[in-house]
Amino acid sequence: MSGPYEHPVQLRWSDTDLFGHVNHARVLGLLEDARLAMADPTPGAGIILARLEVDYLRQVHYRAGEHLTVVSSVTRLGRSSIGMRQELAQDGQPALRAEMVLVNFDYAADASAPMTEEQRAHWSRWLVE
Repeated sequence: MSGPYEHPVQLRWSDTDLFGHVNHARVLGLLEDARLAMADPTPGAGIILARLEVDYLRQVHYRAGEHLTVVSSVTRLGRSSIGMRQELAQDGQPALRAEMVLVNFDYAADASAPMTEEQRAHWSRWLVE
């Protein structure tokens, strides 16, 4: 077990909206980028997002050249599902927290599939107690 996965992200000026903060949909994209960076690259391995719950705790603001980090942890490994928690912070303060369920998915069969031992080992690297 190695603990949480930290994925660096950089905002773009175009991520801001009329109100001058980063749009809520863009920060969800940052979370997705971090999840996909964690994904198993083995051919045939695939995940889909089955559930997403987000708490927006404070605004995120664009600042030229600023790098933020999405911290992701696996909270549960089921037979075919993965519980995950992600957090994005700015200025040392959490800006959003998300809890989600990912499902191991067989795209050819268009159905969920039990994780193999290799897939379970892949995701368990980020499993936290």
